[in-house]
Amino acid sequence: MKVRTRSSAIVGALCLVASLALTTASADEPVAQHRPAKVALTKVAMAKNPSAGTAGPGGTVWIAERAGTVRVLDKQGLGEPVLDISAETTTDGERGLLGVAFDKNFAHFYISFTNLEGTSTVDEFAVRKGKIQPATRRTVLTQTQPYSNHNGGDIKFGPDGYLYIALGDGGSGGDPHGNGQNLGTLLGKLLRIDPGGGKPYAIPPDNPFADDPKARPEIWAYGLRNPWRFSFDAGTGDLLIGDVGQSAWEEIDWAPARSRGGENYGWSQMEGTHPFRAGTEPADHVPPVHEYDRTGLGCSVTGGFVYRGKTIPALRGQYVYSDYCDGTLRTLRLKDGKVTGVSDLGVNGGEVVSFVQGGHRELYVLDIGGSVYRVDPAAA
Repeated sequence: MKVRTRSSAIVGALCLVASLALTTASADEPVAQHRPAKVALTKVAMAKNPSAGTAGPGGTVWIAERAGTVRVLDKQGLGEPVLDISAETTTDGERGLLGVAFDKNFAHFYISFTNLEGTSTVDEFAVRKGKIQPATRRTVLTQTQPYSNHNGGDIKFGPDGYLYIALGDGGSGGDPHGNGQNLGTLLGKLLRIDPGGGKPYAIPPDNPFADDPKARPEIWAYGLRNPWRFSFDAGTGDLLIGDVGQSAWEEIDWAPARSRGGENYGWSQMEGTHPFRAGTEPADHVPPVHEYDRTGLGCSVTGGFVYRGKTIPALRGQYVYSDYCDGTLRTLRLKDGKVTGVSDLGVNGGEVVSFVQGGHRELYVLDIGGSVYRVDPAAA
């Protein structure tokens, strides 16, 4: 089984753009296209393999570069690195600096990376007057990785103030260790922790497995293969996850803001709505709200955000996402957890590895090749 990676050196030859066959988990027929918003991509900076980003203090956007540096994007462009851990990480396989996040008050900055041994690591820094305080650095969470792919690594604070951490199933292909359905490991999971509530962190008391002696209490949701970018809708609090498929189906998972966690998204018994190999659908399987057959398209869904900015009114409320090997920006309209419309925005961000939501909820697109784009209204 060939294992997909996000390294442009490995995947670049696979990026053949083709028409997308759109399906949803809730209907047998493709969902109707809706009229797309008119948008343009404005290149606002060049970075060295940008991999992730987050809204920062003072209206800035902080951009992580995969090799281990963090730079700040403001009106003048990208500045010099404000953090450099390049001596502590590697870009072998799918490793590197994979996620960054601020807490609500910009009092702490978090990074998610794989160390030189390949261990997934989340570290915390105090922030004062918008500047990282290196002497305050501490490690919050680590998880060993058996292989160099499917690290996940995205991190975000939810509307509840807790830190969510996405980890892939451990890698290789086909989940050889059965991690996706194993509640005794953090691999193949979305975690939820309180980094300020204990040393090194506390378990929120309402986590779904907090009182289950057979499960890791950090787990919020499970059955994920490689959750490559998740987000919370800034308008509703709903959770959306782009989960990379194995060989046939890419999926987007959804949970309402009122969810109490514990969702099982099916991997590795299921790939999207389809049994994987000889898998049997789990009784508690939560199917994706959207999936697409990537035959002839590309390789890997890149989850995005529900647009809640002001500059493109026609896009507001739509979930914007892409595929790493296709690069086209696409949208979903969602209502009560069901897709009611799909659209192709008609712009291409290259090898789209991540989306960033800025402080004013405008969206940025990161091309692993270097370009940092802002999603703007198209010129009249």
